[in-house]
Amino acid sequence: MTLTTLTASGQITLPSEIIERLNLKPGDKIELAIAPNGRVYIQPAPIDVRTLSGMLYQAGREAISLAEMDAAIIESAGESV
Repeated sequence: MTLTTLTASGQITLPSEIIERLNLKPGDKIELAIAPNGRVYIQPAPIDVRTLSGMLYQAGREAISLAEMDAAIIESAGESV
């Protein structure tokens, strides 16, 4: 068990072992839950799919057809065999 200190503004610093174990990065959201026995649980917050909207968008890039996607998948799969 690791100890941390609560600041006057109600903040804590997570120990590096917890950050590494949960694979947290700066800016990540985390969820905290208090169990009936008083224990506090922490876990990475699930990613909201809406935050990924536009992630792959590239201005000026035309959409490809399903047939072109299928061909690219088949070609790529053939290279990995």
